[in-house]
Amino acid sequence: MTYAFFMPTVNLMGAGCVKEVGERAKILGAKKALIVTDKDLNKLGLADQIAGYVKDAGIETVIYDGAIPNPTDTNVHDGEKVYKDEKCDMIISLGGGSSHDCAKGIGLVVGNGGNIRDFAGVDKSTKPMPPMIAVNTTSGTASEMTRFCIITNTDTKVKMAIVDWRVTPQVSINDPEIMAKMPRGLTAATGMDALTHAVEAYVSTIATPITDACALKAIELISKYLRSAVAYGDNMEARDAMTYAQLLGGMAFNNASLGYVHAMAHQLGGFYDLPHGVCNAILLPHVQRFNLIANPQRFVDIAVAMGENVDGLSVREAAEKALTAIQQLSSDIAIPAGLTDLNVQEKDFEVMAKNAMQDACSFTNPVTAKLEDVIGIFKNSM
Repeated sequence: MTYAFFMPTVNLMGAGCVKEVGERAKILGAKKALIVTDKDLNKLGLADQIAGYVKDAGIETVIYDGAIPNPTDTNVHDGEKVYKDEKCDMIISLGGGSSHDCAKGIGLVVGNGGNIRDFAGVDKSTKPMPPMIAVNTTSGTASEMTRFCIITNTDTKVKMAIVDWRVTPQVSINDPEIMAKMPRGLTAATGMDALTHAVEAYVSTIATPITDACALKAIELISKYLRSAVAYGDNMEARDAMTYAQLLGGMAFNNASLGYVHAMAHQLGGFYDLPHGVCNAILLPHVQRFNLIANPQRFVDIAVAMGENVDGLSVREAAEKALTAIQQLSSDIAIPAGLTDLNVQEKDFEVMAKNAMQDACSFTNPVTAKLEDVIGIFKNSM
């Protein structure tokens, strides 16, 4: 079997790096950039700040702030219209995963035509999308540097997993200074999203030594710094460490893919419009308990990366430490204890489980699940 490794050509890190967005757009040959963001970031003035850096480089801008949490096909095609009407020639996404995914969807349909629904699955595009720069404002989704694009189908309420090497941005920007004012709840949820990326990538059936290295370092950094980033939002050491952690987690899952945590969380987001990171955090220990039998030593490695002492323990006992550590971290940063707290209904489990089994993320889960297994995990997560 052959393996590939995907990530942006340029990845800018460190305080103040966002100021380079204009020069990077210029290098990519842009004349007019569509800035894709959400209404909150636009109202806060951050979109105008980014537009200012871009205009300083001699490039025109237009702002589309139609990205919403769990972006939809409607958002994508509304943005496509703005791009075409304004005669743009590149895209700059600004925000977390929702803005990046919406921007990627816009780029796909601009470059290939058709409906965004046509691209659900793996490598369905045939033509390149416009150049794209992704400016990240959260430390979790890693969508600013991945080939993943998650868009909700408004007819079926299913989150479509689009995995396509052509949606990988040319440039990713992770500046901890613009993340310092991120709300506590968002910091917690996106941090657990990053942890989920790293854990699922580490136990994936297509993990490699490269993705393993990225995943374990991400787990180590998140375990050490996420609590501080949540408790003290202006702790720049913690914020900076979390930007590296989420990028490493993205490098891991962008190439080793994911598993049933994401496959199931996508259904919760599509059905109930719930925050993705929170859904991942709740599901993570329950899915991994189901997966533990596949390779217990991998979970021992996760436990050690999370700072657990496994001396003198059997492999099984040490592996259990990983699950305990994950639950403790979630509890410490005030993640809801179960899906009941999110008003999830058991009547939807069967259809969500069926959809999860068709999700592209499920194919690399280390244990093949039956329908009753997935339903059981949903129940255990309540």
